Amino acid sequence: MLETRRARFARRLDTFFFVFAGLAAIWLAWLVFHEVFRLGWWGIALAIVFWALLAYLVLPRVHRILTQLYVPDYYIGRSRTADGLLGDPVNLGIIGTEEQLKTAMSAARWTQADEVTLASSIKIVTSTLKRVSYDEAPVSPLLIWGKQQDLAYQQEVDGNPAKRHHVRFWRCPEGWLLPGGHRVDWLGAGSFDTAVGVSFFTLQVTHRISGDIDRERDHIVGTVREASPGVEVIVLKDYSTGYHSRNGGGDSIHTDGDLPIIDLRHLGEALPPGEPPVREITGLT
Repeated sequence: MLETRRARFARRLDTFFFVFAGLAAIWLAWLVFHEVFRLGWWGIALAIVFWALLAYLVLPRVHRILTQLYVPDYYIGRSRTADGLLGDPVNLGIIGTEEQLKTAMSAARWTQADEVTLASSIKIVTSTLKRVSYDEAPVSPLLIWGKQQDLAYQQEVDGNPAKRHHVRFWRCPEGWLLPGGHRVDWLGAGSFDTAVGVSFFTLQVTHRISGDIDRERDHIVGTVREASPGVEVIVLKDYSTGYHSRNGGGDSIHTDGDLPIIDLRHLGEALPPGEPPVREITGLT
């Protein structure tokens, strides 16, 4: 009982300071904004500071506070941003080992993305401004089960780092099953970056994505199937309700709700005669 009370007190204390920090950040941003109109040209510099505070300190705090209240912390077929916003939908499943996944993606001419570091972040900014190719450009972290992606791959378009196909993969917990009882080893979320812009929700600089995530999903499946014999695809029809929504950057997205599962266990082997490379399962059976 004593340990329970201590844990409860620590949780409440943490929540208090978390909310206090958010309110303090809002007050600080307001003071900066108020001073902008009193300093003439110096106001431009302060406006930049205000935007940075708002986009990278205030709004993320606000979103984290609000999403803790209304966004479920269990799996709902969506990734989440570090600020708690709903991110890209899960639109792909993988059966196979990490080595098989890496082999299949490499054969399909996908490049593994660099980790997000200060150096890689600076490099992607400079390459975007100079329009210089950066095949291994990092992707922003998204979370499932409270952890960020284990692997990320991309295909740059026409040497332009602002446009790229990309997909994140999360290793599933041991013994975890999809809703309906299907087992997969990895979950994936693929989307297509169309340009660099500003998030509608946080005002941060980010990639904007195409709303047709099903097209990107089918592109990923198509490239893997074309490059690797022995790969079978099982499509869970109507895995989720088809819907229109927005991702963590505020981009409109839509999907038909189907979930392809790529089976890599027989990678490199020929499929048995008469075995269809793509099977469809209607509903979750």
